[in-house]
Amino acid sequence: MTRFASIAPFVLAMTAVVAASNYLVQFPFAHFGLADILTWGAFTYPVAFLVNDLTNRRFGPVAARKVVLAGFVLAVALSIWLATPRIAIASGSAFLAAQFLDVAVFDRLRKNAWWQAPFVSTVLGSVLDTVLFFSIAFAGVFASLDALFGMEDGSLAFPVALLGWQVPLWVSLAVGDFAVKIGVGLVMLAPYGALLSVLKPAPAAR
Repeated sequence: MTRFASIAPFVLAMTAVVAASNYLVQFPFAHFGLADILTWGAFTYPVAFLVNDLTNRRFGPVAARKVVLAGFVLAVALSIWLATPRIAIASGSAFLAAQFLDVAVFDRLRKNAWWQAPFVSTVLGSVLDTVLFFSIAFAGVFASLDALFGMEDGSLAFPVALLGWQVPLWVSLAVGDFAVKIGVGLVMLAPYGALLSVLKPAPAAR
């Protein structure tokens, strides 16, 4: 059984990444005309997949799930303070589903080429995370969550142009967010590859 002390640095890293992302997702990336399709949170959240994959490689899927759960509890608590309850719910739901999917896919592909497990698991996890988070946090159909907590409706359902189409702002943000996640995910392969020789699988990792 993996001792908590062994995975504590990964728990702290996961918590920091998710809390920062939950806060930064509220702020559009107001550069190069991308304010309608991108938030600052898109640049930080993909690091969570790196933390997850490194934990999985070193200690195995059981330990990786512990990091996800511990990070989830601490991050949601911080999210409630830093953001709104609706965003905290959206973030928590998307985080758990996406990170658990990442753990399962990574474990299935861990014996393939070194880059396949982290890349494929990150892509699939990012798809699920993006769909769940942006729909729950900003789609009009979930506006009742704000009302439940006595908050002003935080939905971003008004139309904006995206590639010649009129779509709700939250859809536009989701598309931009996903594109950045994939880009950052590719960049994260560099530190993952660099740490392969340092974070070798522990003898008991399964």
